[in-house]
Amino acid sequence: MVSLFGNDPSKKRVEIKNYFNQTYEQYEKLFDYLNSDEAYYQKANKLRHPLIFYFGHTAVFFINKLIIAKAINKRVDMKLESVFAVGVDEMSWDDLDEKHYEWPSVKETLSYRKKVQKVVNDLIDKLDLTLPIGWESPFWAILMGIEHERIHLETSSVLMRELPLEFLKDGLWDVCVKEGNPGKNEMLKVSSTTIDIGKKRDEDYYSWDNEYGAHRAKLPEFEASKYLVTNAEFLEFVKDDGYNKDEFWEEEGILWRDHNKIKYPAFWVKEKEGFNLKVINKIVPLLLSHPVEVNYHEAKAYCNWLSKKEGKNFRLPTEDEWYALAKNSGISKVFDDKKANINLSHFISSMPVDSFLHKNFFDVVGNVWQWTQTPIYPFDGFEVHPWYDDFTTPTFDGKHNLIKGGSFISTGNETLFSSRYAFRKHFYQHAGFRYVSSSYEEKIVSNNYESDTQISQYLEFGWGDEYFGVKNYPKTCAKIVLSYMKEGSKKRALDIGCATGRSTFELAREFDEVTGVDFSARFISLGVKLSQKKRLIYTILNEGELLEYKEINLEKLNLLDEAKKVEFWQADACNLKPKFKDYDLVFAANLLDRLYDPFAFLNDVHKRLKSKGMLALFSPYSWSEEFTPKSKWIGGFKKDGENFTTLEGLKDILSDKFDLIATKDIPFVLRESSRKFQHTISQMTLWRLK
Repeated sequence: MVSLFGNDPSKKRVEIKNYFNQTYEQYEKLFDYLNSDEAYYQKANKLRHPLIFYFGHTAVFFINKLIIAKAINKRVDMKLESVFAVGVDEMSWDDLDEKHYEWPSVKETLSYRKKVQKVVNDLIDKLDLTLPIGWESPFWAILMGIEHERIHLETSSVLMRELPLEFLKDGLWDVCVKEGNPGKNEMLKVSSTTIDIGKKRDEDYYSWDNEYGAHRAKLPEFEASKYLVTNAEFLEFVKDDGYNKDEFWEEEGILWRDHNKIKYPAFWVKEKEGFNLKVINKIVPLLLSHPVEVNYHEAKAYCNWLSKKEGKNFRLPTEDEWYALAKNSGISKVFDDKKANINLSHFISSMPVDSFLHKNFFDVVGNVWQWTQTPIYPFDGFEVHPWYDDFTTPTFDGKHNLIKGGSFISTGNETLFSSRYAFRKHFYQHAGFRYVSSSYEEKIVSNNYESDTQISQYLEFGWGDEYFGVKNYPKTCAKIVLSYMKEGSKKRALDIGCATGRSTFELAREFDEVTGVDFSARFISLGVKLSQKKRLIYTILNEGELLEYKEINLEKLNLLDEAKKVEFWQADACNLKPKFKDYDLVFAANLLDRLYDPFAFLNDVHKRLKSKGMLALFSPYSWSEEFTPKSKWIGGFKKDGENFTTLEGLKDILSDKFDLIATKDIPFVLRESSRKFQHTISQMTLWRLK
């Protein structure tokens, strides 16, 4: 890890450069476990991309974040950066349909990685560096890219573990096949304590947004298992037909188990006389003293089974209880890899559960992650980092449970006491569990409404009341465009920069299908939620701390049928994937002057349209270097000593391929509070492809 503090910027540059290159090269060494180029293109998991995606994605991430941070203004390879940009996690707007991808070669991807490595090294040398490094520093974007790649070191290793052996070979790190002798698992006391968790901005190390804020909890004394649950212990559950007894499983777990026909843990290999174990690149005998690696559903079912068997209430620990256990065990701020199986310092696999003692308990940290029963939630004072707005917020849905403590391959931020990572309950990580017996009742304030200030403003702008007699802007824009298309084809429309989706739904009143895309996953998630749930509650600010609750109801807006015709994707308007094509209309409202490269968007947009297709642009032309480098402005400056407007700039760029059909001024009002509003005039320009 690199401290954010220091007195010598030149030494800090060297430190960051070493950390970056070690991370980058270690990630590439992981892929040495693949024995051929063919292996990169195998889908280890039907819900994930093949490994070639992840090989390129972490490098693209650096470029994307550096552009957002305005540390660079030029892409390295637009084609590859489109292919490798998004689609990592199992979210409803991800594109996991492989028909849409023409993956580049391994050689081409490796060449791209080397180019990015040079870009980042050059930046580390020349960017202004002020210590300590804060959220606004371009070095924060570099550290963000480093820690992002360290996460993928772990998640990519899980995918390799899911690949057939025929695609794998030996790599840099060894696996542990020795057995220990932990003896019977027993319950040990953890003293009552008060925990204070959450970080301030002046902490030593880079952290993800969900780790900031404050949370306090007072915990009574409880008991926890001395060891992580072993393969031997879990084998008893399997032998007792635990996978087939619904009484031990939650409803979601039953659905997952039955749909996937699960009978035993994913990394176990069934043999005639029992089970073997799949480690990263080989099959070994089932290591009975090693921790079992399962998902949340399986861990939860085991606790319920054990409770019935022992006549005592056992469950997974809460996040608070894990912190109490760690505090009780003297765990430091940064996990010590001499005292735990972590940081790839020992093996690229688990070890016996009696290998590392932390006072009275073993493996409080390291070996494998530990499932908790706590769904991830924001601490008080949580703020989204604007450069990565979809790192955590999509997981605040009650469906992503926290894992704690790190695993054998956890590095960087993952080895911090404060780290918080959460996954869907069916997700496989290098994760196991321990169980507790406790009277503690977790109190999580989980809002079922949208309360983020920016999100709330955009929801009110798109779906809320009309103010000062100014009609709803996205609805008005869609209605005007539709009026010009009465005789034209209205099969497919593309709404670029769709924000919270109102214009997408409004276009679907007359189009057969409408695709809404936006760079912000937070915005896209709201469109997805509305299309699925048909209603959404949010808050808007009145004054001070006073809030008002508002509801979006598609039925009341007569948009229920339209919900069946819309889809939403996360995408970069300046670098759209090739699959976004053959539309009758491309609609882009209040997008142009917020793009980092509007020329790239405008020079590409004709490829998205069918013959005689329409392009509708709406913008107040409020150019600002905060969003767009001045060299990329379309207009709003002096040219050859004369005023040069954006409309003139649009004509220069688009007239070769488009005819200008109409222009129109359209007002809109953005509500900030009950007594503060922004009144703006946007200009519509409507174009037809020649």
